[in-house]
Amino acid sequence: MNWVWLHKLGSPKWFYQSFKRWPTPLFVIASVLLITALIWGLAFAPEDYQQGNSFRIIYLHVPAAILAQSCYLALGLAGLIFLVWKIKMAPLFMRAVAPLGALMAFVALASGAIWGKPTWGTWWVWDARLTSVLILLFLYFGIMAIQNALEDRSVADKTAAVIGLLGLLNLPIIKYSVVWWNTLHQGASFKLTEKPSMPVEMWLPLLLSVIAFYLLTAALVLWRIETQIMQTEARSEWLKTEVLKDGI
Repeated sequence: MNWVWLHKLGSPKWFYQSFKRWPTPLFVIASVLLITALIWGLAFAPEDYQQGNSFRIIYLHVPAAILAQSCYLALGLAGLIFLVWKIKMAPLFMRAVAPLGALMAFVALASGAIWGKPTWGTWWVWDARLTSVLILLFLYFGIMAIQNALEDRSVADKTAAVIGLLGLLNLPIIKYSVVWWNTLHQGASFKLTEKPSMPVEMWLPLLLSVIAFYLLTAALVLWRIETQIMQTEARSEWLKTEVLKDGI
């Protein structure tokens, strides 16, 4: 297999020059899709026959929960790549994605609590799904704290990579917690591999919202990686040339 693409992806110069024009169009497309999805879901989707209008928080809760796990999966794989191949871009990616993943986990927990009160009669229970997502949030906080607290950047990156890799064990627990244990949390509302259990008028805006969250996160991650590259490559001639040519 030709691994040239992996070596190119690991070059800050190649990454910056290849992706510097991507974030703005991604952000615009994501914003349009997200506004459309939220208006569609909140104003025009039919009421749920059991939960009434309280189910509409699904258009925020489900995409945030999916992105919280997807961001951590990407972070953990970046940690593995850094530990095995020492790819220079891997820790920059981890630093860029960790705060966004933490934000998604927090939104998932907060919106889940708001959804849980009228549905289950309580804001919070220590069941397997909620507890494992809370652990996911703490993993993000731990990685961010290590990246910012340790003065030796190489030690901080290695430690964060190890925690990110070990934390991957929490993802199958989150996914299958509603299967393995009796829990108050309902099963998955959204599966790409199965026919939706909800009417198409409810499902389509949810799919649109998930796509918008992925595009929005991608745009923000690319912007944050550009910032990381500027900080680490501030003295390089190629970056000075880029800034003089196109500005920041």
